[in-house]
Amino acid sequence: MKNAMIGLLLATALAAPALASGNHAGGHGEAMAVGEPGDKSKVTQTIRVTMKETSDGKMVFTPNNFKVRKGQTVRFTIKNEGELDHEFVLDQEDKVMEHKAVMEKFPEMEHDDPNAIRLKPGKSGEIVWKFTNDGVFKIACLVPGHYDAGMHGDVAVAKK
Repeated sequence: MKNAMIGLLLATALAAPALASGNHAGGHGEAMAVGEPGDKSKVTQTIRVTMKETSDGKMVFTPNNFKVRKGQTVRFTIKNEGELDHEFVLDQEDKVMEHKAVMEKFPEMEHDDPNAIRLKPGKSGEIVWKFTNDGVFKIACLVPGHYDAGMHGDVAVAKK
């Protein structure tokens, strides 16, 4: 039993760098259901999003629900107006929840994914994204505790 636990811990520790350094599209060239990085020259809509904490302890995206069209390329301009680091992660719900679980185990995990950005207080950034599939996808801040404090929302992608 002790050897099995050591083996499990070792396997988890060895997998952590792979999880931390891989992209959340699976890392093997597979397409993401939520879409793909977009071409800045093909942006048809800019959505401005702020991230912050509220005086009552909630953490929010404003706005937190969006409607776009399949095939559309959108520029999300994101500003952290809060006092803590925040993330903007765009993905399908099951992938967001998997990523959330990993972040809770490895809160200092670094990201280098085209569908996510982490910003320090007062900083801004952008994500340019082409929505290649219709459906409802998630935005979320996966810094431990932030999702549970309300920092998530939906992106509804309509058929053309």
